Amino acid sequence: MRFSFLRKPFPVITGIFAGQTPTELIAEARHSEFEGAQGIAIDLMDLKVEFRNYDALKSIIDSVNLPFMFYFYRNDKWQSLNDDERQELLLTAAEAGASMIDVMGDLYDPSPREITLNPVAIDKQKALIDKIHAKGSQVVISSHMPTEFRTCEQVLEQMLGLESRGPDVVKIVTGVNTEEELAEAFKTTMTLKRELKVPFIHLCNGKFSRPHRFFGPSLGVAICFAVPRYEARYGMHQPTIRAMKAVQDNIHWNINDIL
Repeated sequence: MRFSFLRKPFPVITGIFAGQTPTELIAEARHSEFEGAQGIAIDLMDLKVEFRNYDALKSIIDSVNLPFMFYFYRNDKWQSLNDDERQELLLTAAEAGASMIDVMGDLYDPSPREITLNPVAIDKQKALIDKIHAKGSQVVISSHMPTEFRTCEQVLEQMLGLESRGPDVVKIVTGVNTEEELAEAFKTTMTLKRELKVPFIHLCNGKFSRPHRFFGPSLGVAICFAVPRYEARYGMHQPTIRAMKAVQDNIHWNINDIL
């Protein structure tokens, strides 16, 4: 029986990173585990082509006793793969024991705000979700617009649309750059907690994102991401696992304990 993000108390602090080789990814996974991560999320965009196979992925998944999430967006550093081709590697990760696979909200139809409204693309997404489930993995469906502010009503509408496609978790990333936008983001998180039927990930980037990154998990965000260490190759905008864990260990308040 494979590990699961959804059989743990929320929020699940998840170490997130990329790498070029299984050895590098295993080292980061083990470091994340010892820093206090309860899950692992791996971006496959920089994994070298010779390691894009079942055995390499299984060696990574078997390296620590934590659930693994894999994602593979349109930023591959080694190949020019289309949407269909990238899913083959993600399906291989599911076969190798991945706990969760990330399905893009505009998969098969690149669209503004990473959500397609094309019925043909949506049907293909639903079929892919069924395939992933059949291989024993769960699914998070995600949309990213990290520089764009969205109101509570706009985020809720988009997340309900993603939820209707049959995932286990829904995810959105937006931007917050003013005091008013930060206040709206907190309102949005609590609204999502009330209105969605599945667990959710609501993250923010921008000048006012840090308070939401740290306090969102106490307001209903089911899975939160943090890096084991800062790595210049992949950016340095995420909080560290150590910092996230310190906040969650000491805030002594969670909306799940009240509702």
